[in-house]
Amino acid sequence: MGLGHFAVMLDRLKHWAKGLKRDVVALWIAARDARTPWLAKMAAGFVAAYALSPIDLIPDFIPVIGYVDDLLIVPLGIALTIRLIPAALMAEFRDQASARAARPRSLAAAWVIANIWIIAATVAGYWIWLRVR
Repeated sequence: MGLGHFAVMLDRLKHWAKGLKRDVVALWIAARDARTPWLAKMAAGFVAAYALSPIDLIPDFIPVIGYVDDLLIVPLGIALTIRLIPAALMAEFRDQASARAARPRSLAAAWVIANIWIIAATVAGYWIWLRVR
């Protein structure tokens, strides 16, 4: 594998990543659009909220598993949700997403995930306290 082949692969990867970012924003838009079918709207809202959340369900500092959501779960969720949205509507949402300069963040999803971690830490702490006592 030559250096030129590596550069081509890197360019394709960058293009794919930009497309994913755009599609996440497009799903965020789709979740709020009245023309989106209800199942697609729910899936789009969930996938976009998770992808845009500043907090991961599985933190990245956990070796290997921490990147599973970034490399597998989010792209698969995006791909499956896009299939639920009519193609013409998805093309419109992609155009709108490309026009947006700032990436939105889902503070509600961050709040939910942070609370999951707080509850898990509380339960683990209580369990340890019962065992050590």
